[in-house]
Amino acid sequence: MRLSPRRRAPGARSRTLRRRAGYRSRDVCGRFTLRRPGAELARHFGLSEVPELAPRYNVAPGQEIATVRAVQGQGRILELRRWGLVPPWAPDPRMGGRLVNARSESAAERRAFAPALRARRCLVPADGFFEWASRGGERVPFHVQVRGGALFAIAGLWEEWRGPGGEVVDSCTLLTTDANERLRPLHDRMPVILDPADYGPWLDPREGDPARLRPLLRPWQGEALDVSPVGPRVNRPELDDPACLAPAPEPPQRPLPF
Repeated sequence: MRLSPRRRAPGARSRTLRRRAGYRSRDVCGRFTLRRPGAELARHFGLSEVPELAPRYNVAPGQEIATVRAVQGQGRILELRRWGLVPPWAPDPRMGGRLVNARSESAAERRAFAPALRARRCLVPADGFFEWASRGGERVPFHVQVRGGALFAIAGLWEEWRGPGGEVVDSCTLLTTDANERLRPLHDRMPVILDPADYGPWLDPREGDPARLRPLLRPWQGEALDVSPVGPRVNRPELDDPACLAPAPEPPQRPLPF
């Protein structure tokens, strides 16, 4: 299955979005990886078609990312959406640069996220994510993955924005929660990694009560997380290759709490 993006709104290129939004790598869950083959994604998420996706080693806000949602009568489908949610009422797509993440604890009360939480939820496939921590006066990037590099899903919300000239922007945001014990020394927040048993309830289009969804949005308690310092190449969002995961050239000056 080959995925084609919809017609983009003017000025919607990822580099422009990141620059205008003032994106910084220290943002909570500001980068992730997705290297698993399409056949594995189809099996893991119960897709009827195998997607054709190139391996991603440094997915950044403003770029198109794979999302999975449930459609009544069709089952689960995979679609590309721009990372950075653009609410339908936004004056232009640039607002998406400020809505890369949504706090799960307050999403139901936020004007930008509440409608999507009730009716437009998705899964964001990933096999790792990056966080930055201060070590010896420097910001050190770390790659975090479920032990063995297993595929997982981050809880997401999606929207469709339509401009006055007929432009369409399909976008999404990633939900975050408190860091679990493993990641707390690195950062106080982490993306919401859903238990595979919760994929169905999260995607169920008949469920619209945030109170019943809230228990799904908890810190990860599944398989252990592997945390590895990597080199500075990942700091550049235009770079997306295996070298982004190369080990840090020098160990951090202070011992790591992992």
